Amino acid sequence: AHDLSVIKHVSDRVAVMYLGKIMEMSPTGELFRKTGHPYSVSLLSAIPRPDPRIKMDRILLEGDVPSPINPPTGCPFHPRCYKAQEICSQVSPPLEELYPDHFVSCHFPEI
Repeated sequence: AHDLSVIKHVSDRVAVMYLGKIMEMSPTGELFRKTGHPYSVSLLSAIPRPDPRIKMDRILLEGDVPSPINPPTGCPFHPRCYKAQEICSQVSPPLEELYPDHFVSCHFPEI
């Protein structure tokens, strides 16, 4: 599914994917409390808030989505990532446990 506000209420676990690769996977509630991957952070920042007085900073991704036929080397999200560094374009990060049962594929996860 693509609607994270719905996923929050109907799923026990969630995997966030980008260009066919899992970027983050965790119990659903955990993802909303402790988001680890910059792509997940940007997705969650786009969810409308029911109270207009609550202001959230939206993360607007720069650039275009890369071709899934010819994805970039390294992390597939690095061309649009606000935390990307040189290693991100060279080495694809493994999916590693950031918190118990919460996995993130990022060289520089949010912690």
